[in-house]
Amino acid sequence: MKLETTEIMNIKLLYENSRSITFEMNDGGIYHTLEPYQIYVNHIFWKESNTVITSLYGLKPMETYLLQVKKQNQVIASMEVQMSYESQTLNVREFGALGDGINDDTIYIQAAIMACPKDGRVLIPKGTYLIRSLFLKSHVKIELEKGALLLADNERSHFPIFPGMIQSYDEKTEYNLGTWEGNPLPMFSGIITGIDVEDVQIYGEGILDGNASKDNWWHNPKVMRTAFRPRMIFLNHCRQITIQGITIQNSPSWVVHPYFSKDLKFYQLSIFNPADSPNTDGLDPESCENVEILGVHFSLGDDCIAVKAGKIYMGKTYQQPCRNLRIRQCLMENGHGAITMGSEMAGGILDVHVESCLFVNTDRGLRVKTRRGRGKDAVIDQIHFQHIKMNHVKTPFVVNCFYFCDPDGKMPYAQSREYHEADERTPEIKTLIFEDIQCENCHVAAVYFEGLPEKKIGEIVMKQVHISFADHVISDVPAMSLGVETCVRKGLMAKNVAVLKLDEVEVDGYVGEKELFFGVDQIIRK
Repeated sequence: MKLETTEIMNIKLLYENSRSITFEMNDGGIYHTLEPYQIYVNHIFWKESNTVITSLYGLKPMETYLLQVKKQNQVIASMEVQMSYESQTLNVREFGALGDGINDDTIYIQAAIMACPKDGRVLIPKGTYLIRSLFLKSHVKIELEKGALLLADNERSHFPIFPGMIQSYDEKTEYNLGTWEGNPLPMFSGIITGIDVEDVQIYGEGILDGNASKDNWWHNPKVMRTAFRPRMIFLNHCRQITIQGITIQNSPSWVVHPYFSKDLKFYQLSIFNPADSPNTDGLDPESCENVEILGVHFSLGDDCIAVKAGKIYMGKTYQQPCRNLRIRQCLMENGHGAITMGSEMAGGILDVHVESCLFVNTDRGLRVKTRRGRGKDAVIDQIHFQHIKMNHVKTPFVVNCFYFCDPDGKMPYAQSREYHEADERTPEIKTLIFEDIQCENCHVAAVYFEGLPEKKIGEIVMKQVHISFADHVISDVPAMSLGVETCVRKGLMAKNVAVLKLDEVEVDGYVGEKELFFGVDQIIRK
C-alpha cells in the first residue's frame, strides 16, 4: 500500500507480497534509468539500481518501510509501504528436500506446496533442487531465495502427459488439458504447472532452469515423441497469478505459457535461452485477459512475447480472444520478433498496448502473422506501440497476412495473391498505431505491410517514426511468405492497406526506392 511519495522523481508502487516489493522509477529512461540510483530502506542502504522497474527482497510481513531513492546522497523520491499479512512459512528443507543437486526433491517441495495454508509462504532456500513437475495450489506464495536453483529433469518418462482433449461422459462437453502451437494435443506437464488455480505468487531472486539442450528436449523439436515438449511455466485456466523477479532459463519449449487465464502480472523477470534454441518463445499469453508484463528482460531463440489465441478449432469453438495486454519497460534481445501477434490467433487479439520498451538485435520489432484459414474470429484490433527504441532490428515493422508455417501454410489458397471472396475462413486486421518510435541500424526493410486483397488492413497510423539503416546491412526476406523477395535497405513497402496515415515518418539511408505502395486505398500525410 503506497502512503506517501516525494515528487522530485515519480515513483510508483506496482506490487508487494509481504516479503518483497516492485516499484517503478520514472526518470525518462527506457528499461534502464538515465543513471544509477541508490535505494535505502528505513535509512539503510539496500541496493543500487539502474532499471526503471526495480524489486526489493528480504522485507518482513506487516512491517511499514520508508523507501528512499537517492542521487549523490540526496533524497529525490520516497514512499512508505506497508507489507501485507503472512500466516506461516513452510521451508522445503523441513519437508525433506536436500537441495544437494543429486537427489530428486520433487515430492518434498510438492508436499510443502500442498500443505501450505492460505496466505502462507513456501520457502525454497539456497541450494540446487532437482525436480520433475511441480503443481500449484490456490492462495499460496512460493519464494525462490537468492542462490536457489530449481533444476528440471529432462527424461521424458518422468513427466506426466496431459491429453489434448478429454470427452465428457455425456459426450456434450470436453476438457482441454494439453496444447501445442494452438491445437489441443498431448503435451508433457510444465516444469511448474497451474490448473484452475487462483491467487498464486511466485517470486524471488532464484533460478528456474529447464536443463534443456540439443541432447534432450531440443533434439528433433517439432516431432511429438510420446507428447509435445513441456513449458517452463504452464498456467491453464488460472486467475490472479503474479510472477516476480526470478530468472527462467534453458526452457524445453515456450518459457511462460498462460492459457485461457486472466488477471496475470509478470514483473522484472529474466528469461534467457540460447539464440539457437528452437521454439523457446519467452512469454506467450494465449486466449488470456488482463495481462501486465513490466520490466522483463528477454534474450532467447524465438519470439520474446508472442500473443496468441489458438488455431481454427480452438478459436472457433471457444471464441476467446487475447485481450487487454499492457507491456511496459521491457528489454527484448536476440529473438526472432520482439512482440509478435499470432500466428495462432484464430480467437482474435484485441487491445494491446506496448510502451517504453527496448528492442535490440531482434529480427523484427512488431510482427503480425496471420493468413487465410485462421477464420472470421481472427480479428486483430487496437494494437498500440508508443515510445519504443529499436537498435539493429532487421525489419522493425512487419504485418504479414500470408504467413506460411504449418502444413497448410503453403497451400495455394493460403498463399494466393488473387482476390478470394471473404468467408468464415478470412481473418481481419483493423487498427495498428505506431507513435514516437526510433529505429537505428535496421538492415533489411524499414516497413513491410501486406494485407489480403479481399480484407485489407483497415488502418495503420505511423506518427513520429524515425528509421535509419546500418552501415553494414543484411540481405534477407522481410516476411515469411511465398513470393516475397529478398531485399536490403528498403523503405516503406505496403500492399492491400485501406488507410495508411503517415505523420513525421522519416526513413533515411535507403538505397533504391524509398516507398513502394501497391493497392493502398488512401495515404494521409501530415
